[in-house]
Amino acid sequence: MGELIGPRLYSCCNCRNHVSLHDDIISKAFQGKNGRAFLFSHAMNVVTGPKEDRHLLTGLHTVADVYCGDCREVLGWKYERAYEASQKYKEGKFILEKSKIVKENW
Repeated sequence: MGELIGPRLYSCCNCRNHVSLHDDIISKAFQGKNGRAFLFSHAMNVVTGPKEDRHLLTGLHTVADVYCGDCREVLGWKYERAYEASQKYKEGKFILEKSKIVKENW
């Protein structure tokens, strides 16, 4: 048997702090501020900024910027509230920009 490899992770592009698990990806079809982004059900080792209302491609949402817990790099945002019924599934979920995270253990 080979070496046991840990779970597939995503890390902060700046300091390699582990911020999410590959298994927590809900969708890869999202748009971030700087290009493609992934929707995650959970994130770890991150901090969130103040909540604010933003008009996004899919309507009005209350969001909070998400920062790396170690280096404070902005990684994306958390959906706190969706005002459109069809967007409610995003509430409590995290957007992490593809350009801000790197794969580990792949």
